[in-house]
Amino acid sequence: MSYQETNIPRQESDSPLRPVTLRVRALLTVILAMFAVVGLRLAQIQVVDCQKYRGIAQKQYEAKVSLPATRGTLCDRNGAMIASNTMLVSYAADPKLASDDARAIARKFSGVFGKPASYYLGKLRSESRFVWLERLVSVNSLKKIDFHQFDGLVVRTESKRLYHDQVAGQLIGSTDLDNKGIAGIEFKFDEDLRGVDGCVIFQRDGRGRARPSVDFPRVEPVNGSNISLTIDMGVQAIAEQELKKGVERNNADGGIAIILRPGTGEILALAQCPSVDPNNFKNYTLQEQRLRVVTDVFEPGSVFKIVTASAALENGLVTPEKQFYAENGTYIVPVLNRKPRVIMDTHKEGWITFREAIELSSNIVMAKVSDIIGSERLYKMARNYGFGIPTNVELPGEVNGVLKKPADWSATTLNTIAFGYEVGATPLQIAAAYAAVANGGLLMKPYIFNKQTDQSGLVVESGQPEQIRRVISTATARTLTEFFEGVVERGTGKPAAIPGVKIAGKTGTSKKFIEGHYEQGSYTASFVGYFPSDDPRILCLVMIDNPRGGNYTGGATSAPVFRAIAQRLMTTSEFFAPAPPKNDVIVKNGQRTDGSDDSLPNQAELAAPARDTAAVGIVPDVRGFSLRRAVNLLGIGKLVPVVNGSGIVVSQSPPGGSSATPGMKVVLTCQSKTAALFTN
Repeated sequence: MSYQETNIPRQESDSPLRPVTLRVRALLTVILAMFAVVGLRLAQIQVVDCQKYRGIAQKQYEAKVSLPATRGTLCDRNGAMIASNTMLVSYAADPKLASDDARAIARKFSGVFGKPASYYLGKLRSESRFVWLERLVSVNSLKKIDFHQFDGLVVRTESKRLYHDQVAGQLIGSTDLDNKGIAGIEFKFDEDLRGVDGCVIFQRDGRGRARPSVDFPRVEPVNGSNISLTIDMGVQAIAEQELKKGVERNNADGGIAIILRPGTGEILALAQCPSVDPNNFKNYTLQEQRLRVVTDVFEPGSVFKIVTASAALENGLVTPEKQFYAENGTYIVPVLNRKPRVIMDTHKEGWITFREAIELSSNIVMAKVSDIIGSERLYKMARNYGFGIPTNVELPGEVNGVLKKPADWSATTLNTIAFGYEVGATPLQIAAAYAAVANGGLLMKPYIFNKQTDQSGLVVESGQPEQIRRVISTATARTLTEFFEGVVERGTGKPAAIPGVKIAGKTGTSKKFIEGHYEQGSYTASFVGYFPSDDPRILCLVMIDNPRGGNYTGGATSAPVFRAIAQRLMTTSEFFAPAPPKNDVIVKNGQRTDGSDDSLPNQAELAAPARDTAAVGIVPDVRGFSLRRAVNLLGIGKLVPVVNGSGIVVSQSPPGGSSATPGMKVVLTCQSKTAALFTN
């Protein structure tokens, strides 16, 4: 080999180090790529998804424990307790922390509560971090279970609703396990009664022990408000007792009774049979739990004749003594392109007056009168009475009822509606309509909410009488009252009569419409009346559902229940107490009077004694004063007014004459002059 050949340098491709360098570079590239992926992932976790993972981490060492608010109480118009709370205990566990003691816990709970150990063991094997073992059990169980000896076991005191009487079950309703209202008044006013829960944050240390966090302040619960109803539990008990007797006596499916004050619309009782026990509400079916006075629609039958009679009298179309031929009980009405319609009366009469037609409840005469009235006027009167419209009472589940517009009426509808068919009404709508007649033609909104007070006793809101409209004139209302008095004295309502008491009322009997046809032998029997008819204080509606005691009419079945209720109320109720002595100061029409005559002192005359008492450390009596005047008088004695409402002062707390100290709060409940008129 030549010299030149042996000294030729090697080409780079022939170097043995090249493959190693490539492998190193590739490895470095992979490592850098992995670091980049890890970096990107860390950026995603720490920046993009930081809140998500912070929450997961907090759940591992922090726990938010609710501090339940105490549910407000329910009471009647007189302050009698309807619903309050009792304290019970509940047991829960963290299955992960309790895993070592799971079998021991299961055996212990099985021995105390009588359930199989497997029931509790199944709960303790849950993947959840919180499970209930027992809810709302007696505090006596704490004596048998030492929860400190078991890891992961949690004991909480919880309140449970306690109902003091087994009455008004459907009306009051109930709460669920978490003390939330699920039916009736409890549901309707749940937001106010429930209050606002508080909370406390616990943090777990390394050994899993929970301690209150110092970083998060404890949020105290705000307890719920107390609700007072217009219901009188004494009146409610009487209504339920007598209704039950009537249902049993007539072998009926059930019954409803409503008692209210016609002048204000305040509901004093809503009774239903069969009743339910609110303490065991969940044991009843949904049908049994239903508050039928507002959720169920009935064809009212003859009690709807109030509309026909009102339309005829108010429009001057018929006089009380106008004669009608009652067809001896059978009226055949020709119908275009259809076979004739037959209208029947229970009482077979010939010529009778319009007044007698109401007293004897003649369907035939009402049908003939409806032809005189016409569809538009009859529909308008029914609408003005509130049929086909919800009353807006403070109860859940109220329905509109059924009142077709004249454009939707058939050839027979006019005559049929005249005596209470082809129309649907709730019991409360019927009661409100008759209350309007008792109230001189003024329709009042039925209401059951009396007032709401906070935990310190201050009135947050109060219910007020509300006039809806004038339905008929005072003269027409007086004539109808005379008709209804005749129903009780001479007509179909004689079983409701009470010697020495003027009662105005009307009977009703209607066949039940079941599965597309009127069921023979199945009826709804009604009686609605008010008394004393010359100064109505109470209105009562009684409905008996499907009576099977022989005579199924409203006069024979419902009127006796009305009479029994009325007799008991007149001897026990405050609404029939003697009038106050003439030297007593009372509030009348928004002004104060001693009741001795119709002369009323003016505001200046009243202010003098009030000013004197305010100056000598006595709370002045400012009832009947304008709000501005009352506030000024309280200011003289350095008293602090707390005002609910506006207008005229109708009540105060503390009452006039009480000892006063500067800075004392005096709660004033006020109403407009119109509302005060209807209250007093």
